[in-house]
Amino acid sequence: MADPDRSGLPALPRTWRPFGPRMAAAVFAVILVGAFAWLWVSFDDQTRAAVNDLEKATVIFFILIGLALLNALARSRVVAREDGLTVVNGYRTRRFAWSEVGTVRFPQGAPWPHLDLGDDERVSLLGIHASDGARAATAIRELRAVVAAHQG
Repeated sequence: MADPDRSGLPALPRTWRPFGPRMAAAVFAVILVGAFAWLWVSFDDQTRAAVNDLEKATVIFFILIGLALLNALARSRVVAREDGLTVVNGYRTRRFAWSEVGTVRFPQGAPWPHLDLGDDERVSLLGIHASDGARAATAIRELRAVVAAHQG
């Protein structure tokens, strides 16, 4: 719940996730699995019998790698809590106390914003994606407001 003296700020905890990349990951996952399933079903019995177990395992392995990469894209997010900011980029999670959080920058033409931590250290915020348009602009405004409220 938001404090009365922090009107205009989103209630914490607040999570920002990219919409477009998550939908693209879901669509491509269905296409990936569906295409290989259709291919297998369309083989005649002789062709299926000619594929050995190692070849099947190799194809399944690469499908799983593709699904893992799509899942990494889809699980990216930025979470603001009262105690700090959590950034999940793929399978890497980083937690920052508000005292560590610097400026949120979203350069023109950049695919996603980044967080300046000082000492030339930056953390990409894949949970907010430029392809989301107005949704990304709203997310940046909200995130900047939350960061400003916790600095000082």
